[in-house]
Amino acid sequence: MAIPQTKVATGASIAIRVLSYFFLRWALAPPFPALIFALFAVYLPSFVSGYLHEPKKELVDQVDVTVTDIPFDVDVSENGRRNRDSTEKLVAEQVAIEETISIEDRPLNPLKTLLSGAPNPRSLLLSATTLLINALCVGMVADRLFTERYHTGDDLSFARLGYVSEHEAKLLIREPDQTKMPVTVEVHIKDPHPPFDNPLWQSAGGIRFTTNETDYTAVVPIPLRQSKMRTYQWRTSNNHSGEFTTPPPIGHAEETTTGPFTFLSTSCIVSRLPYSPLDHPLAIPGFRYLAKVLPTLNAQFMLFLGDFIYADVPRYWGASVSDYRQKYRQIYASPDWPSVGQNLSWIHTLDDHEIANDWSANSTGVYKAAFDPFEHYQAAANPPPARKAGGIAARKTATYYSFTQGPASFFLLDTRTFRSDNHLLDTPEGHKSMLGPEQLEDFLAWLKKPEPKGVKWKIVASSVPFTKNWPVNTQDTWGGFLTERKKVLEAMWDVSRRGVGVVVLSGDRHEFAATKFPPPVPVLVAGENGEENHVEGRAWPEEATVWEFSASPLSQFYSPVGTYRERDGEDVLVKYIHKGNSKFGAITIENLEGGDQSSLKYRLFVDGEEVWNTVLLSPKGDQAPARGSFWSKLIGV
Repeated sequence: MAIPQTKVATGASIAIRVLSYFFLRWALAPPFPALIFALFAVYLPSFVSGYLHEPKKELVDQVDVTVTDIPFDVDVSENGRRNRDSTEKLVAEQVAIEETISIEDRPLNPLKTLLSGAPNPRSLLLSATTLLINALCVGMVADRLFTERYHTGDDLSFARLGYVSEHEAKLLIREPDQTKMPVTVEVHIKDPHPPFDNPLWQSAGGIRFTTNETDYTAVVPIPLRQSKMRTYQWRTSNNHSGEFTTPPPIGHAEETTTGPFTFLSTSCIVSRLPYSPLDHPLAIPGFRYLAKVLPTLNAQFMLFLGDFIYADVPRYWGASVSDYRQKYRQIYASPDWPSVGQNLSWIHTLDDHEIANDWSANSTGVYKAAFDPFEHYQAAANPPPARKAGGIAARKTATYYSFTQGPASFFLLDTRTFRSDNHLLDTPEGHKSMLGPEQLEDFLAWLKKPEPKGVKWKIVASSVPFTKNWPVNTQDTWGGFLTERKKVLEAMWDVSRRGVGVVVLSGDRHEFAATKFPPPVPVLVAGENGEENHVEGRAWPEEATVWEFSASPLSQFYSPVGTYRERDGEDVLVKYIHKGNSKFGAITIENLEGGDQSSLKYRLFVDGEEVWNTVLLSPKGDQAPARGSFWSKLIGV
């Protein structure tokens, strides 16, 4: 039997290995490193003491049992009269027990030693090897936790594409080296069509200097003079370059030279998960999966729905502006960023981990420090605000946005800055709000706004899921704000009357779910006192159904077990996939022949492979329902 020190060492060893595997390969849970380091502090002295004091030999008690059969006769006569049948032969067993006590070497058990991490007093090599395994586990945890911290990105110089419209492209530049000032930008058409296209490089502006006030970032608006879709190449005087394609004209879904209108959607990035000791400290595996398929997608832009950084994972290092700024620099300093950011426009919304987990404290506390780098690195290169800056109280930069490109109109919600506390009761009288009164008013106005001819889709970007079917932490989703959601859903169903479909794109849950929200079926109520039957409830056709595609993470942990549960017929499950460290959607819109309807194809990519897709059709708008249909019978047409 092992001595107490060895038992302690074995238990600590198993815990170290299990927690290290979970932390490095599954999820960067902040409490785990401290637990692992504490366990190793217990394990090391217990291991040494166990090795020194655990007996190398053991007492072996061997017992030999010998059984001998002894035959004998037994008299079985009656009344004392004997005859030849009056005796029986019986057999008795004689048992001899011999016990031998000896001292022998304990079994070596190399596999048990290596798997358990326990000290083996018979082998210094095996003991050293199993100790090394645990030391490597702790070392890799420390490497993942601390090494990234020392890559501050203070000297990071980069340029990325922001919002690109028909007439302007935004280029965000970071350059801390003032000896390279001014930084100038030049563009030219990649494949000019003579004689109308100018093939020469042309000046597009630049920046004279950068300061620490914006963490040495600035946005250069690049004016575009061509009215048709073109692919431009750009270059800066501080050695950055790339290309972008302007969108099709509003109302058009494609151009013959570029194909259909496609954009991407996902959320949630953390570096170096799953962990590999061979990776760069700022490596982002999800970027590699995205880069693998980008050349085949011809995407217009990436709609990134929050958690671009994780301020609190794997550890919350600090609440200062510099701490938050460093997190953004680390993502942009990743060796995997250029493959997905050099030639692709990125548009951003804000979510909780850019501030703190499940944030619902509005603009109090650390919000100001957290929003500072979001403003300079993300918002500054975003589309125009959904409401002019004068309508955003005490704010230099808007946090929600709207724009129209090709066949779709977009509204990017801010679900963090204005929301009520997550834990408040959601009642009609409580006025619990996800969006706040101003943003809600602007959003409903956008839904009601007629779209130009050819725009058949309204795309709503929400950082948190619209469905209430995720029972875990529902209060942090729209499931915790159902009163306001009902108002929003009714406005979305109304949109279908104009022949425009509504699709919600969301992220946050590290899972994928396609959900549809069909309008309620009106109830036919019999009249009283001879009155005619009438319909109670608002009448929306079935084609008014709103769809949601929630896809994440781009590079993070995923839920090991399914957590999505359909509760009722209000939020209807279409497809659910929880596995995969990298998930993103590609949305392709094409106008159908005749121009009355449009198709929207959603493709889900998991770890770089397409695993599911579906196609939606935009509603036909206000038209008389077909004779004989369920709908026509219900409303009496």
